[in-house]
Amino acid sequence: MNELSFLVILFEEKRNEENSFPMKKYMKDHFPFLGIKTPLRRELMRLFYKETGILKEAFKPTLVEQLWEKEEREYQYAALDYISKSLKKVNSTHMPLMEKLIKTKSWWDTVDTLSAHPVGKIAKEYPEIVAPTIESWVTDEHLWLRRTAILYQLRYKAETDEDRLYRYILKNANSKEFFIQKAIGWALREYSKTNPTSVRQFIAQNSLAKLSVREGSKYV
Repeated sequence: MNELSFLVILFEEKRNEENSFPMKKYMKDHFPFLGIKTPLRRELMRLFYKETGILKEAFKPTLVEQLWEKEEREYQYAALDYISKSLKKVNSTHMPLMEKLIKTKSWWDTVDTLSAHPVGKIAKEYPEIVAPTIESWVTDEHLWLRRTAILYQLRYKAETDEDRLYRYILKNANSKEFFIQKAIGWALREYSKTNPTSVRQFIAQNSLAKLSVREGSKYV
């Protein structure tokens, strides 16, 4: 039995229709759910890793793609969990995969995890390779690529490329999209924990959406 089949069995045994309805509603009816809540899903993933030994093997992009193709949202969460557990093995060759995941079945719950973890990690380790890629995302017509470009440095703290962060924000400052305005505020709020003076000055000197200002000013 392959890894995908084993995980499907684990998840299907815990399918809960009573839970699935409110979970689907919480995600604005964008995706169907098996009804497996996060604590149980994490428990099942631990069992999956233990029984398959997959974390001791090379990273498997094909498995990630197979999970992404599954209908219920828990399978995408399983893919994200596997990616997060395999971050040391993720490298610049996997950037096209990350872009595909960002653009497919897109919503904040998957995109934000991809932004802060694999994309952020790859960008930090291979700046000369991925900078042109993320640079192209900033003005891409795809909303979630733009959000990723704004958020990928979220965990960088003192290693944040401030000029790049501010430039990406300004390229999207006029956006009417809620998720872009929110991302700008979130990015500024996180960076303000490292450099509050810079963020305060940036907000004061530029015209940003009220939502972005409110979110970004929380700690300044």
